[in-house]
Amino acid sequence: MESHRKIDIVNSVLEDCIMAYPTSSFVISLYKQYQQRGSLSKKQLQGLHSKASQIQDMSVSKLGTLEAIIKRMPTRYKSDLPAPAPEFQKDPEAGYLIEAILAKFPQHKRALFLKSRYDHNEVLSSAETAELRKFAQVLKLK
Repeated sequence: MESHRKIDIVNSVLEDCIMAYPTSSFVISLYKQYQQRGSLSKKQLQGLHSKASQIQDMSVSKLGTLEAIIKRMPTRYKSDLPAPAPEFQKDPEAGYLIEAILAKFPQHKRALFLKSRYDHNEVLSSAETAELRKFAQVLKLK
């Protein structure tokens, strides 16, 4: 029976790089990661390829095979973060009612208080909105 030995090009290139650059922390780090996980990311392989292509007697076929491995790998893109949605949407009806009440009665304390809260983007409760509608009804503003 003939046994097919699979040639590990990445490991071979890593070993050649370690022989050429024995003090390179980058190459040593890649080698350790490859031994532990059995694979490297596309970016890591690209870095290995650029380091290996600087070695003078590096086999062209090994570099070509490494390049083919890199090209086969998917390129992952980080998507942009979605635009932050505003936490609070001002109720235009409440703003209109407050302005209408204050136009007729500029010193109305409750309306001034609610205007202050409205202007500072604080959420008006449904009771406070109902209160504004009631003021407007009493004052015949609607």
